Amino acid sequence: MSALSPEALVALGGIADHQRLRTSRIASVLGNRLGSSALDYAVAHHLLEGAEHAARARDADRLAWYRRTTVRDLTHLSSGPHIVLSPRPADLLRSEISETAYYLVDPDTAPAPPEAQSLVRAAVASAAEHGFGTLLTQHAPVICLLNRRRLDETLHSWALTRLPGTVFTDYTAHPEVLARDLIHEAAHNWLNDALAAYDVSLPADVAFFSPWRGTPRPVYGFLHACWAFSLTVLYVRQARCNATGAVAPFLEAHLRRQTVQFTTAVHHLEQALSCIPAAEIRERVSRAVGKVVGST
Repeated sequence: MSALSPEALVALGGIADHQRLRTSRIASVLGNRLGSSALDYAVAHHLLEGAEHAARARDADRLAWYRRTTVRDLTHLSSGPHIVLSPRPADLLRSEISETAYYLVDPDTAPAPPEAQSLVRAAVASAAEHGFGTLLTQHAPVICLLNRRRLDETLHSWALTRLPGTVFTDYTAHPEVLARDLIHEAAHNWLNDALAAYDVSLPADVAFFSPWRGTPRPVYGFLHACWAFSLTVLYVRQARCNATGAVAPFLEAHLRRQTVQFTTAVHHLEQALSCIPAAEIRERVSRAVGKVVGST
């Protein structure tokens, strides 16, 4: 892999096959006709989790909906290649699948407001302009916008292993900030898919100090942080060039913070990467961090 573009970093053979196989297996369980796209892959996990919830609640009508629904039935929720959702706080769920709140598409899901869809389109366009379009299409096809915040407020975002391809995030009025956070969470989804595609199990008893958390973290979390934050830095470096108004110093501050974090993290990266037997994954994480710290 000679190219160091973001597109090249996330181009990894095996991920698409993993997604298609997983989607096919879920379709077999549900008995519906899901397709083979990244959006089908993300939606399939919503349908599977929703069907399990409905079965446990003995809700036959809802179970039937989850078993027959496909992406073609959800086009009213779409904005380009993405499904964009704006769930209310009361609609968020908590269960054994996640320590954090999450949302599942259901029969009552309504389209996100036009302003939310416009913001997502602008954010995706900004990401694509700087080489991250494929990452968001393949690993963040379902976007859940949560709380609107000011730039000076804390923004929370997350992704769940049980809902690959879905991103949950707070947002501001600035597309560049949303693009940054979508890239961060899509990067987590990418790495999870990559590890699954290459059948990699990371040791739970190996930990490294994470400057992002200020505490030792298992190698899984440490590598996830290195990968996801490196991609946000690569994006922000480019996006700041055209940024105006209040978002410009916001992006600059992000880069300054990350410079400090990576100065510490890079000392442990080689040892952490040695826990991954798949050279293809090791190389991509190493090169991404190398671009951030200027070693490549």
